[in-house]
Amino acid sequence: MSIDEHERFQRMIDETLAGVLAAQSEHALRAHLSTCAGCKGYLRASKRVIAGLGGFSFEVTPTLNARVLAAVVAQAEPARQTLARHSGARRQRNRQWRNWGALALAFALSYLGSELVYQVATRLAIPLQIDTARVQAGVLVFWLLPSICAAVCLLAAPGEKRGIA
Repeated sequence: MSIDEHERFQRMIDETLAGVLAAQSEHALRAHLSTCAGCKGYLRASKRVIAGLGGFSFEVTPTLNARVLAAVVAQAEPARQTLARHSGARRQRNRQWRNWGALALAFALSYLGSELVYQVATRLAIPLQIDTARVQAGVLVFWLLPSICAAVCLLAAPGEKRGIA
């Protein structure tokens, strides 16, 4: 049997002692332990280590506990600040792209809506005998310009105040 197989079974022994080994793997481990003296020795040694650690205890004073916690926090703080700085910059870049994308979408929808309204108004202008130049001016003034102004105002609004809700 290869060394890799023994290492795999030793990991399975560790998982068994930790109580996280699956039932299917436990059957394979038992079968292997019945034939392998090396893995049996590893199991006995692991059980002795765990039994020895079970009797090991010590008292921790509150000041030592506070000092250890402060040291852990001090070690983690630079990493947390770096992560916050990078994720904040990434969020800012994503927000800018999202804002410009929203503006482009607003312009595209304004144009398509204006084109649709213009086509409908032109078809209605002929039977109503209205000049098509007036229809164009009406669509521009009452449809397209307000849509563009609203899109620009939404882009210029502060982040918390942006949008309808």
